[in-house]
Amino acid sequence: MNQADLIYWTTLTGILSALATGLGAVPVHFLKTSSNLVRAFSCAIAAGMMISASVFSLAQEGIALQTRFPLAPYIVIAGLLLGAGFLRCTEKNFSKLNAYTYYLQRGITRRGLLILTAMFIHSIPEGIAIGVAFATGNFHFGLIMAIAISVHNIPEGIAISLPLKSDGVSTRNCALIAIATSIPQPLMAVPSALLAWFFEPLLPIGLGFAGGAMIYLTISELIPDALQEGGKSLTAWGVMLGLTGMLFITTLLNSIPH
Repeated sequence: MNQADLIYWTTLTGILSALATGLGAVPVHFLKTSSNLVRAFSCAIAAGMMISASVFSLAQEGIALQTRFPLAPYIVIAGLLLGAGFLRCTEKNFSKLNAYTYYLQRGITRRGLLILTAMFIHSIPEGIAIGVAFATGNFHFGLIMAIAISVHNIPEGIAISLPLKSDGVSTRNCALIAIATSIPQPLMAVPSALLAWFFEPLLPIGLGFAGGAMIYLTISELIPDALQEGGKSLTAWGVMLGLTGMLFITTLLNSIPH
């Protein structure tokens, strides 16, 4: 694969993977947000999906890099803690930012902004993964990686849209916000393909960082809201349903031969 083809395919697949995230808003369109129980269950399912994606996808992929980077598991652990710390600082300082007031006036809550931030971070290592996969020179492997991430982005779009929809955000804006969180994928795919030797070692810390941010978000925002409006039993079952559903999808994707 020459350099022009490499740039073309990483750009195209990166854009398509970002757009796929917006498809997650489609099933959420039919959600009735007037019920406290529905809102609580939605938050719990989204929390389960994010925890599953963080642990069984991001962290697991980072640890699997141990064959090339022996310290990868420890780097992932450090990344998890750094990601959680970063989102905590972001959460703490939102009230001091003019941007927070701007979005709050337009119906997007603090929780919505935190979701956007966490999922935006989450998309950076996914974009790097697409670029590095194509940079191996194996077009089939690069395409399978891009398709897997694109399909994986649809339930992630659902996880993003569920709590936003429960906050009263329109389906159109849910889709746009979901796509916006995946903008790093096409932006990072091309440079990481051209400079794979530089970006590949960053994958363990990037995957851990994104996972830590998402886990912190679920524990600090989604689960407490679900408990408050739906109670322990409904929250527990919602988290389990989201976690196992995302794990099932991840398992199916991992079964695709590379």
